[in-house]
Amino acid sequence: MGEYLRRFWQPVCLSNQLKDVPHPIRILGEDLIAFRDLSGQVGVMHRHCAHRGASLEYGVIQHHGIRCCYHGFHYAVDGTLLEAPTEPDKGARLCKSVCQGAYPALERDGLVFAYMGPSDQRPPFELWDAFEPDGETEFVPFTNVFPCNWLQILDNIADQMHTSVLHQPATLFPGEVPADLDLGPLTLPSFGSVPVIDYFPVRDATAMVFVAGRRTSDDLVWWRMNECALPNMTHHAYLFEDGKERRLFHRVHMVRWYVPVDNTNSIVFGWRMFGKKTDPLGKGRRERVGWNDMDFLEAQVGNRPYEIARRAPGDYEAIVSQRPIAIHALENPTSGDVGVYLFRKILREAGDSHSGGDAMGLKTSAKPSANAERLKKYKARMRAAGFSPLSVWVCPELVKMLAMERRPAECRGRVLERLLLGEARMRPEFWAKEEPLAKGKQASKRLKRAACS
Repeated sequence: MGEYLRRFWQPVCLSNQLKDVPHPIRILGEDLIAFRDLSGQVGVMHRHCAHRGASLEYGVIQHHGIRCCYHGFHYAVDGTLLEAPTEPDKGARLCKSVCQGAYPALERDGLVFAYMGPSDQRPPFELWDAFEPDGETEFVPFTNVFPCNWLQILDNIADQMHTSVLHQPATLFPGEVPADLDLGPLTLPSFGSVPVIDYFPVRDATAMVFVAGRRTSDDLVWWRMNECALPNMTHHAYLFEDGKERRLFHRVHMVRWYVPVDNTNSIVFGWRMFGKKTDPLGKGRRERVGWNDMDFLEAQVGNRPYEIARRAPGDYEAIVSQRPIAIHALENPTSGDVGVYLFRKILREAGDSHSGGDAMGLKTSAKPSANAERLKKYKARMRAAGFSPLSVWVCPELVKMLAMERRPAECRGRVLERLLLGEARMRPEFWAKEEPLAKGKQASKRLKRAACS
């Protein structure tokens, strides 16, 4: 799987970490440095100098590239040896045979990305619709550091049942909550009821979307959709939504990449979006977003004392405590784990590192180049239909789900019918006669019409 992750552009650090000295990083099991030279070019290269192994974290940044502190070997950002000053010919001969390992790098909205795969298979940087500027939405970069495997962090997004338990901590206590515990910062009030959820693969099974339905009043049902995309990215809907007002669309609230440091350590990189289109209720706290912090819930990172975390755990504790690498063979799946296992299946089928041919035997739809072309095609299709790429996620299935074609969505309809059926089953008369179920179906049709009006 590590080789597959290398086929995509991965974030490796924050732009504001690139200062006047090289920044040491460890990504995908490699010790690297990242720096910005005095001309503004960004470099990501192997940490140890190709000459005698001195660490380039002690190197001196140049107008073009970086110079090793030990013997002055001067490298361009692409690893080309420019000069070896202690050699009689200043390195003219060595330059033909020696170079420093380096990876292509770029900056975007405060994140530094690197491509660490085969040089002849480098794809274009994926321009998702969520990355489109609109003149008012601010992209704020952040990181969350986890001492565990990357996949179990991503699993937490595919598992949406935990929002009605872990994020409602008061319900876990057998009686009154201890007076000295403030559970408010750990609670998402709008996520209190157990959702009715459907999960399905999209874009040639290169991503998974879930649709979670919750009733917020007699007349309103709140639909929340998130996406997990190959290989390690998630797009998040508005986390402060309360479902009390009719709202057809808002921009993606957060984008995250789950990047392995090594097998038992990971860094989540991403953007939190700020602005009226992403936070209509104005609840975001920009000052909390940055290195190893987050603003929407406490316990997203390990920045609390252990004794407090034990009494009031959150996402961080639930994820990290699954062991440094979660043991899937010991799990006992429930019906609420469908999303976790579906996206694991999508990942597993994306490629087999032991097969030949394309060096990984990747199915065509899972190749990074194919994904970039698919995004380009879907954007063109939406523009041709008169929609902005920002109006919905770049996915024809979701265009239908948001009723952009003025007709009910099949998947949303399934969730709504299950929601209504569940409510009907809670009424005593449901078991006495079939009439309430019929009324439930009529209500389903009425709500579908209202949602598409």
